[in-house]
Amino acid sequence: MTRPGSVPELTDALRATGYLADRGLATAVHVALALDRPVLLEGEVGVGKTELAKALAQVLGRRLIRLQCHEGIDAAQALYEWDHARQLMHIRALQETASSTDASVDALFGPRFLQERPLLAAVRAGSGAVLLVDEIDRADDEFEAFLLELLSDFQVTIPEIGTVVAEEPPLVLLTSNRTRELHDALKRRCLYHWIGYPSAAREVAIVRSRRPEVSEALAESVVAAVHRLRAMDLAKPPGVAETIDWARTLDFLGDDLGPATADLTLGSVVKDHDDEELVRTRLDELTRG
Repeated sequence: MTRPGSVPELTDALRATGYLADRGLATAVHVALALDRPVLLEGEVGVGKTELAKALAQVLGRRLIRLQCHEGIDAAQALYEWDHARQLMHIRALQETASSTDASVDALFGPRFLQERPLLAAVRAGSGAVLLVDEIDRADDEFEAFLLELLSDFQVTIPEIGTVVAEEPPLVLLTSNRTRELHDALKRRCLYHWIGYPSAAREVAIVRSRRPEVSEALAESVVAAVHRLRAMDLAKPPGVAETIDWARTLDFLGDDLGPATADLTLGSVVKDHDDEELVRTRLDELTRG
């Protein structure tokens, strides 16, 4: 699919996939596509950062390549690994045929023995990919520094082969839940956008877009309750993903939202035991109206 030519076109294309982006977010993505800039998305858990990458891959007709960051992730997991078993078989074959020339030895570290990981796959795919570097805040400082070459020049360096450069850059989205502060060097290389909780009306529209089977009345009552939950002193306030799950659960059960049904289905929206105990003391307040 051709790239949407304007912010409204991009907004409409995302809406067609079930993702409702506000004008600020759609503008950031539109500029990133036009200027080949990565986008750093920060916000609370469950507000749609990861889902945006999936929606954009669908809108643009590109392959979604996802790198899930975690504590201890390193270049081997993110960039490439060597197929050591295949290399060993090749070495044995050379020994049996006694044909170990310089060229055949050099070939042991050629592309045929290279196993792509997400970053290398994205560079090779270029403009055919949307690269999602998910939860970059979970990685350590060293890995964050390792990403700088990719974000600056859309290239990666492999010592045995050299530098691999994307002919046309992929669209790169990085997400962070702010479990730690990211370094300025990384932020300078990206456009930045904060995704906050949506307004009640927008959240109802999101629920109805993602789950059309949920009635307007049920969506409104669930969203109102979720907004009250976010106003409570919870360790883990619910995101939009939890709102959708709760509405879907109640719709599946065929129930309206009241104190009894809220108590039975609270695990769809509250994911911490202490939070559950607090909320159960305020179910009447949570479901009023």
